[in-house]
Amino acid sequence: QVQLVESGGGLVQPGGSLRLSCAASGIIFSINIMGWYRQAPGKARELVARITSGGGTTYADSVKGRFTISRDNAKNTVYLQMNVLKPEDTAVYYCNAESIVSRRRDWGQGTQVTVSS
Repeated sequence: QVQLVESGGGLVQPGGSLRLSCAASGIIFSINIMGWYRQAPGKARELVARITSGGGTTYADSVKGRFTISRDNAKNTVYLQMNVLKPEDTAVYYCNAESIVSRRRDWGQGTQVTVSS
């Protein structure tokens, strides 16, 4: 059974930082592309960042230079370091795992990030 468990969300003031974590189980972590997506109220879910098993990264233009995605294959965990947060970063953030073999995609339950003064 695949489980992706996110943590680290919360309320932060503009300009602040948060680090999200996603612990994976039930998958062969090393053969999965791991990603973070977000969905704000009334908007479609969008890619924030993704990282390949080899460490290659992709970022949405809106977060480049502020967010950093990383992974620890030994701990089956992917992280999203978010700096200089803006109110428009407010959303539910979801962890995603995509197998490079089967192309199966699995999702976490989401963690709320709210940026407000």
